[in-house]
Amino acid sequence: MRYLPHTQEDVTAMLETIGVSSVEDLFDAVPEDSRPLHPLDLEPPLSEWDLVRRMESMARNHASADRARVFLGAGSYSHHIPAIIPQLLGRSEFTTAYTPYQPEVSQGTLQAIFEYQTLTARLLGMDLANASMYDGASALAEALLMALRLGKGKKKVALSRAIHPRYREVVKTYCSPAEFELVELPFDPESGTTDFSGLKDMEGLAALAVQSPNIFGCIENLAEAANLAHESQSLLVAAFTEPLAFGLIRNPGSQGADIVCGEGQSFGIPQSFGGPGLGMFACRMTHVRNMPGRVVGETKDVNGERGFVLTLSTREQHIRREKATSNICSNQGLCATASAMYMAALGGTGIRELAAQNRDKAAFLMGILEGTGFRPVFSSPVFNEFVMKAPDGFAAIHAKLMERNMVAGMSLGSWYPELEGAYLFCATETQSREDMEALAEAIEEEMS
Repeated sequence: MRYLPHTQEDVTAMLETIGVSSVEDLFDAVPEDSRPLHPLDLEPPLSEWDLVRRMESMARNHASADRARVFLGAGSYSHHIPAIIPQLLGRSEFTTAYTPYQPEVSQGTLQAIFEYQTLTARLLGMDLANASMYDGASALAEALLMALRLGKGKKKVALSRAIHPRYREVVKTYCSPAEFELVELPFDPESGTTDFSGLKDMEGLAALAVQSPNIFGCIENLAEAANLAHESQSLLVAAFTEPLAFGLIRNPGSQGADIVCGEGQSFGIPQSFGGPGLGMFACRMTHVRNMPGRVVGETKDVNGERGFVLTLSTREQHIRREKATSNICSNQGLCATASAMYMAALGGTGIRELAAQNRDKAAFLMGILEGTGFRPVFSSPVFNEFVMKAPDGFAAIHAKLMERNMVAGMSLGSWYPELEGAYLFCATETQSREDMEALAEAIEEEMS
């Protein structure tokens, strides 16, 4: 359906009805320095075909996975999406932006979300999951706010520096206005995993946050992290950027995590130049009343028939706004539905096989890069991402490879100055052996 805006007459009639003189009056509550004072400097409107041509031209400036050989993950991953998912997701009954408050007319949507929650909880090894959040970074911030609520007066959370830097920025944005204290734990330069020695004698800690696989692709010891967190009477918040890893490695729930959250884009959602994402979120049943977001529950109607309904709504923003645990609303449902379809389509066996392919291809890529002069930086086991120290002068070669439609990893120097000259590489099932061998050949050609 095309977007049909209101006419000026419609707008005028609505303003008169509610008793204000202009649209700007509706935003009086927003401080002036937070509002644009001048009209946006936009180009004149284009015809539909000119607009499509313009957008296609802009898209060609990006090295997207369908046009280039991209060996880059860092929180967004190129995975094959089975054809059944866009086919089913395109059904009109799923494409609604409205939160399914009325169970009488929303059973299909509610059941889809319930299935997503069930599959997510099983994947992460937790008691239950919510109906999803905006993305992995905001899910981590919400998880830490939840831990602070459960901490009853505690004001401090510890974050591993091996958590994705963008995630940590979002956490700071969420927590700094509330005067919570964020303490960053360093990573071990040998293993690439979190150095927990700073936790000793740390008082007033509400939560310890660790990401596994972390930004370096290294797999953290979550069982040790859980023990340390619980010894200090705090919670372990286990984040992730790549849920497919749990097809092979132990999930966070089985290692003692109290809250688990992360990015679910890998499951049936295109990269789409950075968005949209899917914030997967799960916790122990004992903490459910402090969990943010919506929860769909299963029940029976007056005839004993199975049915689904939004539940635990007393903590939701539409009923008790001032006591709401978050402001997650409207349609994350479509992304969650895509994720549920993906998990159901692959099944447990399919996810394990795909995870094994990712691990094996990453190992193959690492070996092939070592043959061109790269060296591994960290010793910890990895899944489908890893950090390599590049040969001298590789920065110029990296730019030349981009001109040849190859993205040879991502430099980590801007995020971690101590890792200047190191690159984060990724391989998924979408990279063929020929792709990886072509990368190695191109590197050798440019270096010779």
